[in-house]
Amino acid sequence: MENGQVSNPKYDCLLFDLDDTLYPLSSGISAQIAKNIQEYMLQKLGVEPAKVSELNFSLYKTYGTTMAGLRAIGYDIDYDDFHSSVHGRLPYKSLLKPDHVLRGILLSLPVRKIIFTNADTAHAVRALRSLGLEDCFERIISFDTLNSFNNITPNDGKDCSEMKPVTAEIFDFCEYTRGTDYDKVLPRTPVVCKPFEDAFEKAFQLADIDPQRTLFFEDSIRNLQTAKRLGLHTVAVGTSVRSTGVDHALESIHNIREAFPELWEVDEKREIVKYKVAVETTVEA
Repeated sequence: MENGQVSNPKYDCLLFDLDDTLYPLSSGISAQIAKNIQEYMLQKLGVEPAKVSELNFSLYKTYGTTMAGLRAIGYDIDYDDFHSSVHGRLPYKSLLKPDHVLRGILLSLPVRKIIFTNADTAHAVRALRSLGLEDCFERIISFDTLNSFNNITPNDGKDCSEMKPVTAEIFDFCEYTRGTDYDKVLPRTPVVCKPFEDAFEKAFQLADIDPQRTLFFEDSIRNLQTAKRLGLHTVAVGTSVRSTGVDHALESIHNIREAFPELWEVDEKREIVKYKVAVETTVEA
């Protein structure tokens, strides 16, 4: 700070994942989501009971969301019906309680705050409302905003150039990917979602985000690794271990102030400048 001027802050945007980031994995929400997805696969898609659990896990790990993976291997899914079946039945009020501490932290932060989730907007709104955080963010970037409902087609810009287009044939994904042959060509998903680069790039465009000046809070290491490649400053939430692609690690989202005191410093410096100017004006008068 020179001559009453405040330097630009290092970060001008905070990008937050939602599930298992703004609330802990121990809440039980993710376990319930997995249960609902498996029921959907059984009841709506007719997946064999013996294959449901492994297929759900494998598709999630490969494509970022089970739905994206199901579309990749040939299942025709009504997105509204899927989200209604998976998220619409969640017991938000019994599993998520108002987080007054996090609310205070977020409201005190003098920086843009944006949600970036693979889930649908309705789920994000209900979860944030249950946590008492619905008015703490500038906007929500979700499945709805990343994908066009009128024309969801394979994205040529997706960071998975090795993938081939979706075919109508549904094959045994678990059997196809099992073993040590990691050079297999996987089918491409038409869904835009994390961890693929096009999802991040679209989020940057939608919210006018400069990745070089953005902190990204996320529980998924794979999502963090993509973010790091694209220039974001990355923060793993729910762990104290810094792995490849992770700049910082927080056991809890509540540790933001201790880990990043500089986020508040610019606002404090502005107050000092205002006070200094007011005092000098009074003296001169």
